[in-house]
Amino acid sequence: MKLFRMAAVLLAVASGPAYAQMPNLNLLQDGPGKTPEEKAAEAERDKAYKETLKKIPDSKASNDPWGGMRSDPPKQAAAPKASAATSTPKKKSGATAN
Repeated sequence: MKLFRMAAVLLAVASGPAYAQMPNLNLLQDGPGKTPEEKAAEAERDKAYKETLKKIPDSKASNDPWGGMRSDPPKQAAAPKASAATSTPKKKSGATAN
């Protein structure tokens, strides 16, 4: 039984590269090309769509859905305190426990 499992695994591993080399076949027939009338109608639709997009005004308002739920504006970051080099060293009290 173990031999059959090993053979199945070996067969699966060996068939991977062979499967990757198979050509891509398109079994679906390509549809007929567009007629000049269809092309003109599509061009007219595209033109009307682009003109409609130009009529849409730019959004100037914030899109924050939770904006009305906040009571105050966000807080500013606290100013950094003086560096440790300029401050006085703290005195240690007691013994260190190691």
